[in-house]
Amino acid sequence: MKIINEEISLSTEGNCDIIDITGKVNSVLKKSGIKEGLCTLFSSGSTGGITTIEYEPGLLNDLPELLNRIIPPGRYHHDDTWGDGNGHSHLRSALLKTSLTVPVVKGELTLGTWQQIVFLDFDNRKRNRKITVNIMGE
Repeated sequence: MKIINEEISLSTEGNCDIIDITGKVNSVLKKSGIKEGLCTLFSSGSTGGITTIEYEPGLLNDLPELLNRIIPPGRYHHDDTWGDGNGHSHLRSALLKTSLTVPVVKGELTLGTWQQIVFLDFDNRKRNRKITVNIMGE
């Protein structure tokens, strides 16, 4: 079994910035030469998230609007502890999660036609982010 680890670096705007990372992940996969296996993505930090979505303007507006209804910015106990006003960012990250695994079949990510891998930055400021891409297989 072959294991590849590579890091993707992103500069984000924060405040539910949504970045399509599908192309970057595909580049790592192609370079790895792995044809059958698993691709796991992990975002270090507790104010970001990784998921799949159709990366189109309507959903790029709908998803932040949904998160604002479910977990609006506001006063959270975390903010009382640290005073940084990003308690909602941590809760959104916990809800969406910081990792994603996609099967690799015949050298391709098994994504649907309208499915892209995205990173979401929930923090309330610009950030530099690192995403670990781990590909295991043959």
